[in-house]
Amino acid sequence: MSRHAEELMELAVEAAQSRHLPDFLEQFALRSTRMLDATWGGVAVYRGRETELHAMPGGASTAEAAASWIISCARDSQNDVETRAIPKETAAALALPEEPGAVVLVRIAASDNERLGTLCLLRKRKTLGADEKRLLHALASHAALSLENFRRFSQLERSKRQWVEDIDAISDYIVVHDRTWNIVRTNRSLASHLGVPPVALVGEAMSSLRQIAETGSDLPCPFCRDTERAKEEYVAASAERIFLVSTSRTPGVSDDDTRTIHVLKDITDRREAERRYRELFDSIQEGLFFATPDGRFLDVNDAMVRMLGYASREELLRADVSPHLYPVPEARDKFLKALSERGVLRNYEETLRRKDGTLLHTLQNITAVRDARGRIAQIRGLMLDVTEQKTFQSQLQRERDFNQKILNTTQSMILVLDTAGLISYANRRCYETGYQEGELIGHRLVDWVEASHREDFDAALETTAHGHQVENLELRVRRSDGSMGHFSISLSPMRDEQNAVNSVVVVMTDITDAALLQAKLAHSEKMATIGRLVSGVAHEVNNPLAAILGFTDLLLENPEVPGSAREDLQIILQETQRTKDIVQDLLSFARQRPVQRELVQVNSVLRQTIKLRSYDFASHGVEVVEDFEEALAAALGDSQQLQQVFLNILNNAYDAVQEAGQRGRIKIHTRRQAEMIEVAISDNGTGISDPQRIFDPFYTTKQVGKGTGLGLSICYGIVRAHGGEIQCWNNEQGAGSTFVVRIPVATEAALAAAATKEAGR
Repeated sequence: MSRHAEELMELAVEAAQSRHLPDFLEQFALRSTRMLDATWGGVAVYRGRETELHAMPGGASTAEAAASWIISCARDSQNDVETRAIPKETAAALALPEEPGAVVLVRIAASDNERLGTLCLLRKRKTLGADEKRLLHALASHAALSLENFRRFSQLERSKRQWVEDIDAISDYIVVHDRTWNIVRTNRSLASHLGVPPVALVGEAMSSLRQIAETGSDLPCPFCRDTERAKEEYVAASAERIFLVSTSRTPGVSDDDTRTIHVLKDITDRREAERRYRELFDSIQEGLFFATPDGRFLDVNDAMVRMLGYASREELLRADVSPHLYPVPEARDKFLKALSERGVLRNYEETLRRKDGTLLHTLQNITAVRDARGRIAQIRGLMLDVTEQKTFQSQLQRERDFNQKILNTTQSMILVLDTAGLISYANRRCYETGYQEGELIGHRLVDWVEASHREDFDAALETTAHGHQVENLELRVRRSDGSMGHFSISLSPMRDEQNAVNSVVVVMTDITDAALLQAKLAHSEKMATIGRLVSGVAHEVNNPLAAILGFTDLLLENPEVPGSAREDLQIILQETQRTKDIVQDLLSFARQRPVQRELVQVNSVLRQTIKLRSYDFASHGVEVVEDFEEALAAALGDSQQLQQVFLNILNNAYDAVQEAGQRGRIKIHTRRQAEMIEVAISDNGTGISDPQRIFDPFYTTKQVGKGTGLGLSICYGIVRAHGGEIQCWNNEQGAGSTFVVRIPVATEAALAAAATKEAGR
């Protein structure tokens, strides 16, 4: 036992002196083998799931051959000391004798009972005595103590190395000096900056580092300013770099061993970034601000100061402007509620008040910064002054509304075409005239133009597409009801930002009525000129005709005139009388007799006129259809002259149906149209060869001797004298023509005057 005690003492000394764990474990296994009279020994050390087997010197082949089995046994053992028989297969692999013996497994545990490893011994005897077990427990304790010490030492060494590596990995400059102002430690970053290894700076005076940065201190250390303070932080600068110097003072083992640690953080780039940020912050034209939830500004840029009308940033930051900022106090509460709910407000419109009280219209993007409890700690935002845009927008809206009203109230049709001629816009007037949106938008305008005029429209559109304006182009265009009308069309180019024509504005004015009116006016002027000419001629012809008639009558009454001459004189008398009748027709055409103004029942005049020709109509099989509006209002005019107009039209209709050689049919229709009475007389005769000339004097389609060509001209004059109009056209469906006479309805004043006149009788 004394020998074992000496072995254990030597083992403890080796554990204390050893600095290499594998060597110690090999020697520990060797001593354990000798002390327990074993053939082989090793220590299985556990590192997580991995196991390292450290065998005694000289037993490598045995360890390699039995390693997997020994490790498996060590892992499986549950007791402090355990013996297991060696299987024959393992014994054969190990070249052991027939009685291979057993493996002794001794648990090695730390003070906290953590399993550190297992002592493994191969021996011939399978049983252990009490002394051997105590010895094994002692060996396990020595091994556990050594493994714990080695592990702690390794952890300490690793921690120390890691700390040094961490300090050296820091890019900031770190220097530690003692009370004598000598350098104790520097990191690799500082040494690399100075171009020397870190150990070369140890023991050097701190004054040698003045080249790095200067703080203006008179102390031997350029980075110490107040030695009484445990911590301080300030900015130091050199010619090229700016450093944030953080200083900490820590006491050592004794009062004389106080250490001062300086950490120099290069903030040159940060300061440059801050400078650039400040320049950018102040150069942005939009207002930038940081504010507290109660409305006090923490920081603003110059644009924000100008927007709110303050003299300087300091004045704005110093003043509590929140009560003055919102013209309507409730607006701030609404703003805070919306920001609290959403956290971010994009394109938020708000009206603020400047320092001078004028209103400031803004568009804001605002973000809420919250604290750990979720409350709004700060408000950050960007503000755009849209006062001018608001004013311009309002003005633009007014102009747009004004232009829209012009577009919608004008009597002209206004359309916008693309350069291909497709309609993209139509004003309200287009739809008021009966066009449907589906008929216009997306369709070609040229499709509405009469086929014979489309080439002219395409040419005008091409001219406009090249930037030239086309005005007052007169074309025939199909109306919404399918009829063709005369339109005056003007085309104007519209340009984009590049001054290229991208669309065409078309202004269309329906001049159908104006064209008819102009034609009527021209016809009226022509008729008036002819009337004056005829009137003069008729008066000049009347005088010689009267003389011829008078002398012819005298000659016929003279008994001395021979019979043969009487026959000639009778012919002269007849032809002269016929000439006088023609002159009377000319005078009637010239409207020498004034119109008699009295109430006229048009239906009654028509019925009387029909009676005058009823015999001829009935005898020649001409059907007359009356479609009269019974409650037709009275007209103001001359019933005899109106009868002459209707009779002339009926005579022409009768002649037309006779020439057609078929069963004649004449339809007479009356109705009131606004303030006019309309009489339409239609027939199924041969029609009119030239409706445009039908009212010209001396124009006739009848055979020689059957008409003078003055009848319809006289009718035209009579109707115009009544303030009305007369038109004619050939019927679209079937043969024949239609004459329409329109005369004004008697006014209330005229009716009252007529009633007074009747009462006076």
